[in-house]
Amino acid sequence: MNLAALDLHLLVAFEALYEARNVTRAAERLGIGQPATSASLARLREIFGDPLFVRAAGSMQPTPKAKRLAPTVAATLADLRAMLGENLPFDAATATRKFTIASTDYTSMIILPPLVADLRQHAPGIDLRVIGYDKGDIVHLIDRSEIDLALGVFRDPPERAVRKLLCAEFFVGMARRGHPDIEAGSMSLEKYAAQPHALVSVRRDATGEIDSALAAVGLARRIALTIPHMLVLPELLAHSDMVSAVPNRIAQRFVADGLQSFRLPLDIPAWNIEMLWNVSARTDQAHTWLRERIANVALTI
Repeated sequence: MNLAALDLHLLVAFEALYEARNVTRAAERLGIGQPATSASLARLREIFGDPLFVRAAGSMQPTPKAKRLAPTVAATLADLRAMLGENLPFDAATATRKFTIASTDYTSMIILPPLVADLRQHAPGIDLRVIGYDKGDIVHLIDRSEIDLALGVFRDPPERAVRKLLCAEFFVGMARRGHPDIEAGSMSLEKYAAQPHALVSVRRDATGEIDSALAAVGLARRIALTIPHMLVLPELLAHSDMVSAVPNRIAQRFVADGLQSFRLPLDIPAWNIEMLWNVSARTDQAHTWLRERIANVALTI
């Protein structure tokens, strides 16, 4: 390929097309007309000898070659933007900016309260927009830069994502105070398996880590209730004999709601709570500042 044929605006167009997966939306991001964006795509196809983006499932999906090019294009443009002074010195005390964060019920409950308090003190002009997400949404949310950050558990993060460990977490049992089968803060394995269980699941299924651990010892449980939101769980447990497995940090908060936690009679590995962001944000000083604040908050929870 002749580098002289590839000018900067074509790389910017590639980035917009990759993130938007739509010519019209890419044109809006670029501030130019759709015909000009289509012309840029045609030129890119000619230069790279590949369609780069093909219509599928109602959008422009990147080809394997486009996926290989995307991280290099993003890193190159980020470096150029920094060199040209696009990232001006960031002053948190006077900055005005909005960040979009994808977060689960769990990460919202344990991270957002101290984070918001921190921002109100050190960066009063910073606004947050927090959205929920399905696990399958994270790839396009990150790849298309529709969010600034994602908080949660990510076993298969997107190609363009950078990840940072925030903290480790583990399950404990949760039930109403005075539950007849809890003795000295624990419950036998047989009694635990025989309980009616409440499961919090955002995936709309009725299985979890507990089921795999029970199956390994030849047992199964009855899922009496499946719910998508953790915040309703205390009220449900307080007025029934159901039990549930919840993250330890959440259990500490639920104890004040008339509940008690107990040791699970199963060996359930701990898991990591992480923060994800698009590699293209690595030189954004405001973005870097926010990531540092979240990481510092995570040390206190």
